[in-house]
Amino acid sequence: MENMINLLLDVVWFWRGVRVFALVGESGTGKSFRAKLVSQKFGIDLLIDDGVLIRNEAIVAGHSAKHEKNYMAAVKTALFHDKTHRDEVARYLQRHRWKKILLIGTSERMVRKIAERLQLPHPFKIIKIEDIASREEIEKAVQSRKVEGKHVIPVPAIEIKRSYPRIFYDSIRVFFQKNAGANILNPPKLYEKSVVRPEFSKRGRIAISESALSQMVIHCVDEFNHTIRIQKITVKSDSQGYRLTVVIDVPFGTQLSGNIHKLQHYIIDSIERYTGILIEEVNLVIDRFSG
Repeated sequence: MENMINLLLDVVWFWRGVRVFALVGESGTGKSFRAKLVSQKFGIDLLIDDGVLIRNEAIVAGHSAKHEKNYMAAVKTALFHDKTHRDEVARYLQRHRWKKILLIGTSERMVRKIAERLQLPHPFKIIKIEDIASREEIEKAVQSRKVEGKHVIPVPAIEIKRSYPRIFYDSIRVFFQKNAGANILNPPKLYEKSVVRPEFSKRGRIAISESALSQMVIHCVDEFNHTIRIQKITVKSDSQGYRLTVVIDVPFGTQLSGNIHKLQHYIIDSIERYTGILIEEVNLVIDRFSG
């Protein structure tokens, strides 16, 4: 039933001529700073960044993850974990006319997840931050994030001061030239971006513990098939999310065709649904078949 609904939605968006773009890169690499440049280059109408929907440099729906008090809550907001939040943005997208939208995220999986939750097609074009920024520019942005806790929201200061005055820090004005060579007939455009210091940035990142994640995995596997035994769980994390490797013993006679893939998805969907964190991948390794 869900697949049929998604197929119908894809058909509706196709006939409306909608295209979804994505800009991906690790946290703090300057994606929000360069979002306007990407939007201008491809003629993109709407922008989704950290839980807010932006049109014509104004927030038209949603609320910013940068307003959250801790990192975990910020991740949930950026992923539209809350139904009321995602319904507000989805309603705007369905009721207004537009052709192109840019989703910003730390990974391809994240932007796909955002698209699914907002009932949008998967991105047909994914742009990586490394394609539009030099190594030096990325390193400078990362340093600013780590040392000073500064984040950028691609809307003017007046918009942020009105919506999120407590986290506003400064503003940046940037000239963008659509075509090379500024002149009287083709002057560069001035865009303003806001610099904020979120509460969670001041307090440091709050991450879920390895033991808590491991307990969730054990519970998920037991719910899926109580005869499967877990030998070892390895947890790795980075700015894009968590990667899990689970070594298991499988009883003889277990029907494996398709089930391992289903178990992977069951673990990912269950943990993301209850915690809001992003699971980049789950690798299941069969150690042996038990009698």
